Amino acid sequence: MEPALKIPDKGSPKPELKRRPDGSDPADDPAAPQIKMFAKSLRAWFGPAEALRGITLPIRKNCVTAIIGPSGCGKSTFVRCLNRMHEVVPLARVEGEVYLDAENIYGPSINPIAVRKRIGMVFQKANPFPTMSIRQNVLAGLSLQGLRCRAPEELVENALRKAALWDEVKDILDRSGVSLSGGQQQRLCIARALALEPEVLLMDEPCSALDPIATAKIEDLIHELRESYTVVIVTHNMQQAARVADFTAFFYLGELIEYGKTETIFKTPQDPRTEAYITGRFG
Repeated sequence: MEPALKIPDKGSPKPELKRRPDGSDPADDPAAPQIKMFAKSLRAWFGPAEALRGITLPIRKNCVTAIIGPSGCGKSTFVRCLNRMHEVVPLARVEGEVYLDAENIYGPSINPIAVRKRIGMVFQKANPFPTMSIRQNVLAGLSLQGLRCRAPEELVENALRKAALWDEVKDILDRSGVSLSGGQQQRLCIARALALEPEVLLMDEPCSALDPIATAKIEDLIHELRESYTVVIVTHNMQQAARVADFTAFFYLGELIEYGKTETIFKTPQDPRTEAYITGRFG
């Protein structure tokens, strides 16, 4: 596992990775982008079962960070902790800190609803609201949070354009969201998240239920989104992680085993467990 990260005083918003004994940066990039989010000593439980065992990990700004690892290793739990969704599960609890810029989102004065507006989430299974039109689905996040929009039509178009869906649905906005194909439904859910103008977008296995063509469209979209957003993607697909991610973190049994630049993780992993997983010897 990488050496622990250090959070500076709140006056300095850019925590940095400690260097390896040989002086190299753990991300193999001395000029790496600044850190947008930062999990420090993060632990999580489902009742008595500990799912995360002290995760310390940076999420770099305007980059795609892939979380990989075998089933049950804590990947989804980790991303749900990043926007305080884990705590809504009965008997679930979290310890540790998660910084968004320099602010701990688990601080006593922090409103979790406000956190979820700044940190959007796209789930494994596309989940458009079946009784709502495409237009209403895009606006649903604002409605649920009691937010008003002065120019809803403009917001709908902008969100759908960002999700690379506008040209496909601009003439059928009143049609049900579930009338779309699986890949279109997933992009609709991305548009719904983007309508809230988040700073970070979390994607939990967004392509696992999609065919190769729809998957390629989502991956192209992820490349475009990192220009404006910080993206975290959970994936079982090693090829997908290699294609879309700038940085990759390998989880195993609730622990962070290795983190670094994606090219380095896949070509020259430092931990034998990482190499074994990437090469398909387990997982």
